[in-house]
Amino acid sequence: MEVSKGVEMVELDFNGNIIYPTLLWNQEIAILIDTGFPGQIEDLRIAMERAGVSFDKLKVVILTHQDIDHIGSLPELLQVCGSNIKVYAHALDKPYIQGELPLLKDGHIENPPKGKVDDTLMDGQDLPYCGGIRVIHTPGHTPGHISLYLKQSKTLIAGDSMYSANGTLGGIHIPTTLDIKEAQLSIKKYLDLDIESVVCYHGGLSKGNINEQIRNNLSISN
Repeated sequence: MEVSKGVEMVELDFNGNIIYPTLLWNQEIAILIDTGFPGQIEDLRIAMERAGVSFDKLKVVILTHQDIDHIGSLPELLQVCGSNIKVYAHALDKPYIQGELPLLKDGHIENPPKGKVDDTLMDGQDLPYCGGIRVIHTPGHTPGHISLYLKQSKTLIAGDSMYSANGTLGGIHIPTTLDIKEAQLSIKKYLDLDIESVVCYHGGLSKGNINEQIRNNLSISN
């Protein structure tokens, strides 16, 4: 689903579990935010082609955090695209993504997906891609969870910091969040942003009165 020009919310189905990576692009480059479960590289390729973006245009992968449904197809992407792709993540989740430490929530999995992180991201950092991407460190779900604010379209890529249900923000998903209090502090950061749309990895797109929806969820969780 097109969120705005050059911003596509990709819908992937993994055994009935629907997830929503995000694809950004312009004339020069394509950027994928999160990679789905293991084995979904072909689904990603098809989704890119549907959006009119060739697979060889993909140059950057940004991982919001270490969970397996976000890093799952990273090894395959790196195998296919090799050194053409630059991978970003937060330093606190980097060792888990690279396989130096067992995944915090999926540590029981044998041979979990892993891949090299080329560069680490910091809170408040601006990436120069596709009109500017602001990095927001939003720990709670995992220590190194990040969200991304797309300046041009005023879109927040929330990762798993919040979920959405039927187009409405549902707040923090408590069962999968490691530190609830930290997660609450994290989503308060969003109130400083001018947000028109939110893409949640679970639940998809939410629009309209975003700050009000966030405040309502904070009051509920408190």
